[in-house]
Amino acid sequence: MNYLHSASQPSFLATTPPAALVLIAEDEPQIARILAGYLERDGYRTAFAPDGQAALQQHLALAPDLLLLDVQMPRVDGWGVLAEVRRRGETPVIMLTARDQDADKLAALRVGADDYIIKPFNPAEVVARVAAVLRRSRVRHHPVGGQRLRCGPIEIDQETYVASVLRDGMAQPLMLSLTLTEFRLLAHLARTPRRVCSRLELLESCMPESNSMERTVDSHVSKLRKKLEEAGVMHMPASLRGVGYRLESDA
Repeated sequence: MNYLHSASQPSFLATTPPAALVLIAEDEPQIARILAGYLERDGYRTAFAPDGQAALQQHLALAPDLLLLDVQMPRVDGWGVLAEVRRRGETPVIMLTARDQDADKLAALRVGADDYIIKPFNPAEVVARVAAVLRRSRVRHHPVGGQRLRCGPIEIDQETYVASVLRDGMAQPLMLSLTLTEFRLLAHLARTPRRVCSRLELLESCMPESNSMERTVDSHVSKLRKKLEEAGVMHMPASLRGVGYRLESDA
């Protein structure tokens, strides 16, 4: 049984392409129903899988546009489902989990998840994150600037969430041990290294799941700068007092 639902549409929309199908792999029916309700209210179609094995079967049968995937599920856990879905192709996947550790977030993203949402969550935020991931997936085959970013000795792989430093005289690049937030900050600044980004922009772009104040950005940038200095990269990111940060400095 596919448990497939779709929002009703007026007849004059019958010739338009079908709305995106979101497969909800969640072993708690109440959570699945809430997510389905919010998604359908925004025009998405939904399907429900109560365990990992059902999720894999429905992924093959329905070819969903996006998979909302709980980590802790019976029969096959979320990690097993994610690995198999990635072996099959590029279906966007958002992980749902109660584990709020950077190591877990980075592991999910490196295995191939497109986003990572912590329980308990606001269902409206989940819908917004679904929309954002679907937008990114539509341009995945035409990425602006490719998946790798370079700025001076720093190289950032946006697909594997790995950042490294290769300075003159080094035989091998030095891998940076960054938290997820530090990686996001570095990647965001590296896309336009001479442009100054405000604290609010960095907070909204790099910590979308956080309720932190803008000054929290200062702490994360300070820790990122210290790790870059330890790798021999000085004066990056640069701060402009009262304005924000940019990756390249004038030093």
